Amino acid sequence: MHDQPFETTINDLAHDGRGVAHVAGKTVFVADALPGERVRARLTRRHRHFDEARAGEILRASPDRVVPRCPHFGVCGGCALQHLDPAAQIAAKQKVVAENFARIGHVEPARWLPPLTAEPWGYRRRARLSVRHVAKKGRTLVGFRERDPRFVADLAHCDVLDPALGEKLDLLGVLLNSMEGAASIPQIEFSAGDASRVLVFRHLAPLPDGDREKLVRFGREHGFAILLQPGGHESVHPLWPESVTLDYALPGYGLKLAFGPLDFVQVNARINGKMIDHAVRLLAPEPADRVLDLFCGLGNFSLPLARHAAWVCGVEGATGLVERARANADANGIGNAEFHLGDLAGDVRGSAWARADWDLLLLDPPRSGAGELLKQLPGRSVRRVVYVSCHPGSLARDAGTLVRAHGFRLQAAGVMDMFPHTAHVESIALFER
Repeated sequence: MHDQPFETTINDLAHDGRGVAHVAGKTVFVADALPGERVRARLTRRHRHFDEARAGEILRASPDRVVPRCPHFGVCGGCALQHLDPAAQIAAKQKVVAENFARIGHVEPARWLPPLTAEPWGYRRRARLSVRHVAKKGRTLVGFRERDPRFVADLAHCDVLDPALGEKLDLLGVLLNSMEGAASIPQIEFSAGDASRVLVFRHLAPLPDGDREKLVRFGREHGFAILLQPGGHESVHPLWPESVTLDYALPGYGLKLAFGPLDFVQVNARINGKMIDHAVRLLAPEPADRVLDLFCGLGNFSLPLARHAAWVCGVEGATGLVERARANADANGIGNAEFHLGDLAGDVRGSAWARADWDLLLLDPPRSGAGELLKQLPGRSVRRVVYVSCHPGSLARDAGTLVRAHGFRLQAAGVMDMFPHTAHVESIALFER
């Protein structure tokens, strides 16, 4: 079957967005194919327990198939699902969450929340672009990694990036190709606040004065603040202008949250605003409630919750983000929130915040989830938990723990379209005693 085209029917969608088929009793993951489709495909790699293939011809198309908007789709690794209608993408993601709950957590939500969606294009306010100087081509490529991550996709335009950058990738390419020191630049980080756009150029060797002048000119002409990063995170400094402010407003709470160019912020500002409202509604703090917010970042949930509760305590593992959260509380005149540095993957029992009584708990852990933490918390006083997840598998595992070890009920769960056109699944779950 190797290299010989074969016909098959796709019966499912894998977690990475590829179609799943079964050929001669073996699972085959077929790129660019959707459930219900009949395709002619070609094997790309064999493995012991499964094979990989790519659809060449769609013999019977899914009614949910759409024409990808981006000419780079299929090569660039930034998106996996542009060929699937956005409403069908969200339905597929909810199915992934439901399957994980059943298979890993052995739990089922009492009800499904309506999915949170927004405009699915031009949504990325944070991105890390790879830069590669290709001597053979005599030019420098800038873009996301290709599906084969050894290569950088040569992008002229990107429909999922904030248009301020997405529509100017070709000009960024022209800039890099004109620079003497382009070969020493491995990546560019992009961050957008409500009013400013920032490009951080990581460089492994000092940049000549001529290159620095070109960067400043590019920033001036196209509305970007330009920062340089010669070393680690702490080496980031402005080239032009002398100071840079990045922030986003949460008007419903009278808040403005500042963040640094490399800080973690939710990638999709439109969904972030809806997600905060959603979490606050589900957690339903009363004026006398004390709320614990774990993995709190720069206060994205803590500070809105502080507008409704008696007291909020945020705990985060990154020093810079704890400092940022405290500064955001001060800048917004919030006196009923405290922030602590804590290793949330370790033993927290010695911490005063872990021994205190809390009424409500919000969890927003990284992909690995909150497994270690849930061996120690929550205490008996917590009556409600809202869990925001970027990985359905770890959410399902932790849901099982909350239900069986801590006596909670999984009241509701839903998906949020934080990363349209990608296979990333963001979800939210509500647990009650």
